[in-house]
Amino acid sequence: MNDFRILLIDDDRLFRNSLVDLIEAAGWKAKPLARATEAARWITQFAPDVILSDVRMPEMTGLELLKDLKNAPPVVLISAHGDIPMAVEAMNEGAYSFVEKPYDPKRLLLILSHAAEQHRMRESNQRLKERLQELSGLDVRLLGETPEMVGLRQTIAIMTQSASPVLILGETGTGKDLVARLLHDTSDRCDGPFIAINAAQVTAAQLPVVAQAAAGGTLFLDEISACPMDIQPALLRLCESQEVFLPDAVSPEKVDLRILSATNEDTAQAVRDGRLRQDLLFRLEGLSIKLPTLAARLDDIPLLAQRFLSDSAKAFGVSAVDLTQDDISALIAHSWPGNVRELRNVVDRFLMSAQQGTPRMADAISGVDHDGASKPGLREAVAAFERQMIGRAIQENAGRMDDAAADLGIGRRTLNEKIVKLGLDKDALL
Repeated sequence: MNDFRILLIDDDRLFRNSLVDLIEAAGWKAKPLARATEAARWITQFAPDVILSDVRMPEMTGLELLKDLKNAPPVVLISAHGDIPMAVEAMNEGAYSFVEKPYDPKRLLLILSHAAEQHRMRESNQRLKERLQELSGLDVRLLGETPEMVGLRQTIAIMTQSASPVLILGETGTGKDLVARLLHDTSDRCDGPFIAINAAQVTAAQLPVVAQAAAGGTLFLDEISACPMDIQPALLRLCESQEVFLPDAVSPEKVDLRILSATNEDTAQAVRDGRLRQDLLFRLEGLSIKLPTLAARLDDIPLLAQRFLSDSAKAFGVSAVDLTQDDISALIAHSWPGNVRELRNVVDRFLMSAQQGTPRMADAISGVDHDGASKPGLREAVAAFERQMIGRAIQENAGRMDDAAADLGIGRRTLNEKIVKLGLDKDALL
């Protein structure tokens, strides 16, 4: 049962009382008023989800109230003298709906329920946006208000004060690379380089090069459990004594760096399987962080989704979209095997579908359109659109690139870069 709050305004005492009985029988709270002039004060004190007001009243009519209210909850007008011009005027002034007396109780409750739900959803989205604006530092880059995320930020804040190696553990898509970057950016090495490599693909020749490149800063080794066994002795030396052997060198060279590593595997199992040296693991996990899955922090999903929607809308120059209650319900109900990375991709698909019609988060999660066709991500769709626009401009200008760039409203250099990035064949277009 919803606990909606309804502000009732009607100068007819008997009719007003009958409305109160109807509202309270539905399990909602009602605040009855005889005059619209009292509405502003009670909007502040009672915080209604919707206002139900008669139209013809002394001192101030319902239409005058509607025009007078600013940033108020939805207003539903009800009148025994309703006609089409009055209803049209009411809707033009921003009324949520117009109901004639005598009314159908079920229909009235349905209208009030939808209006109240819309108001709460709008307020929820506003709170999310305000919260995003308030966040700073680690809060902004490592978003979330669940105990898991609050604890994670506190742990990172402590670890930034240490020079010890850190092993970051977590499933795919939980943000291990983001945490590594935060550990660097909030440390006293933040002005030094941050070098990230895939430990599964590094060679012996590459290791001293990347170690030197990270001198004075941080070396981040991703997928450390898959590091080739023949590289692990050199990596152990780097961890223990911060030394590397350069090609043809007779003695090691010192490098000043902090080592961070990450894996989505069970490191103890990797040791038992003979894929990861026990002594190397001991050195790498001087400190360790276990990142929570997205399924373990469901309460963070609306905030994350709203942030990703805002970021993607800005990045691709499209209109922002607010989440509905159905959207949030679909997000919460999903299991998120791909974690935060999957959520970002889902948000991109949802935003793209919003540019083409009415979006449904459930479709974005499943990755299909209403007709069951596979739905591309926002980046793929934008790239396809750019290919079409650039190809058409090149054809219409008979290959004259300066003219094509002018038609597209971009510089010649930018056009050339996009042609290369999008894999366009200019000759094939002409």
